[in-house]
Amino acid sequence: MQIPTWNAPTFLRAYLGPQWRQVGLLLLSVLASIAADLANPLLVQHFIDLSTGQGAFSQLITIAIIFLVVAVAGQGLTVAATAIATRVSWRATNRLRTDLTRHCLNLDLPFHATHAPGELVERVDGDVTKLGNFFSHFVVQVVGNLLLLAGIIAVTLHADWRIGTAMATCAIVTIGLLAALRSLGVRPWEAQSRASADLYSFIEERLSGMEDLRALGATTYVMRGLAERWRRLITTLQRATMVGSIAFWMMLFMLTVTLVVTLGVGLILFGRHEATIGTLYLIFAYATLLQRPVEELSRQLQDLQQASASLLRTTDLLSARSAIAPGVRTELAMQDITVTFDQVDFRYHSEQATLTDISFAVPARTTLGVVGRTGSGKTTLTRLLFRFYDPQAGTIRLNGTDVRDLALATLRSRIGLVTQDIQLFHASIRDNLTFFDATVPEERIIAALTTLGLGDWLSHQPQGVATLLAPDGTGLSAGEAQLLSFARVFLQDPAIIVLDEASSRLDPATERIVAAATARLLAGKTAIIIAHRLHTLQQVDAILVLEDGVIQEYGPRAELARRADSQFARLLQAGIGEVLA
Repeated sequence: MQIPTWNAPTFLRAYLGPQWRQVGLLLLSVLASIAADLANPLLVQHFIDLSTGQGAFSQLITIAIIFLVVAVAGQGLTVAATAIATRVSWRATNRLRTDLTRHCLNLDLPFHATHAPGELVERVDGDVTKLGNFFSHFVVQVVGNLLLLAGIIAVTLHADWRIGTAMATCAIVTIGLLAALRSLGVRPWEAQSRASADLYSFIEERLSGMEDLRALGATTYVMRGLAERWRRLITTLQRATMVGSIAFWMMLFMLTVTLVVTLGVGLILFGRHEATIGTLYLIFAYATLLQRPVEELSRQLQDLQQASASLLRTTDLLSARSAIAPGVRTELAMQDITVTFDQVDFRYHSEQATLTDISFAVPARTTLGVVGRTGSGKTTLTRLLFRFYDPQAGTIRLNGTDVRDLALATLRSRIGLVTQDIQLFHASIRDNLTFFDATVPEERIIAALTTLGLGDWLSHQPQGVATLLAPDGTGLSAGEAQLLSFARVFLQDPAIIVLDEASSRLDPATERIVAAATARLLAGKTAIIIAHRLHTLQQVDAILVLEDGVIQEYGPRAELARRADSQFARLLQAGIGEVLA
């Protein structure tokens, strides 16, 4: 298998290019540090040869001072290089995390239906973390250590060509073996990344459903599943580590061989009086120093194996494309929008048809009530309106414009959605309502809450709109949570509002409060209400009855209620809960 280096230059250009000054400074720091490493053994050799010969004391003092200056400078350059590399790494990886997150958020629902949130967290954060060294050190360290290796061999050849030749031969063999092993660990590290993503996906899903799991006594099942995934992760990690360490142990063996060979040649030459004690020290120092670039190259090889696996997964994620092709039109009225479904057919994947020949219109500033049994396709209508999916046939239009021609941001900014499942953030009331938009005035937030009947509730919050809310809604009643979701849409001020079973879980008393807020929310808006309770449909202008994805009945509410043969009239007589259960 070839390491996927074809995408490495792309990543380096994209994420290191904007930091070219820092990368250049990092390269200069590394090169200067290498020069210091090469200079010190030469200074010590010169010092030894002078001290064993007839060198003047002043010369020895000068060399010693130069040695200390070079040593301190080398350490300072190493610290500087580490600091620069860390800064470059964090900037590059954080930018990549941002790009991956934005990319995932722009993908359609079919993608998210097949990728659990925990898996995406691991791929966005875990895989990118493994790329940190690739961005900060890999190229600079590989180039720098190859130059250090070449410098050691060059200086040794200059000192004595026979010793230099022996060292060069051993170094070339070692580098060749490392190159041969470069792709050995990619597959195991890729398997380890998949196992890690599976584990985090499992944990995220079970934690989000902890209340139901405890109530159903399923904790034993969860622990068994967790243990199985931990076992799989440990197994893949052990295998990846063992395979990756082959290069390290091979490198240690070759370094030992190099040290023995070069010192052996040096001792032979010293016995023939063809080498000085200083030369022997130089051989030993450089043979020992040789360990550093080879060890670093071996370590970079292991990091490259991990980075290659992460690059494969990251590239795979970035190559995922939404089946929804965004339009380009941004011209659409801010208010007074008519919604039209024209002969719409839709099915999920290759399943049975979910919607068949759906045609209806919701004129501007009117409300359509949609009723039907569970699975009749009610929620699918809203998903098509938002373009979470595209129909296989037919057209959906807003004021006569096909939604497929509209930019997604334009389309979705004109539609507000309220569902029975309220998603809260671990953030303030303000941030929960504005989705972290700091430009929304606090007075407008307070006015919205007051209009929707939450003014008294807000006055009892210890820090007002800055009060923190828990993601699970702790401390909120079902009605309060529902009204907060209304406030979100109220602040958005869209032209179209969709209420998808927004009050199906509320008690009658709370439902009356929500009904009053609903009337305020829908005033002057085009609205679609998907309901399971009759009173929710009292104020709608038209009714659409769905059955197995087909329109059974559609018309003005008052007219359908008067007709004895109307299915809606039968719902009014029998009670919607009984008929649609």
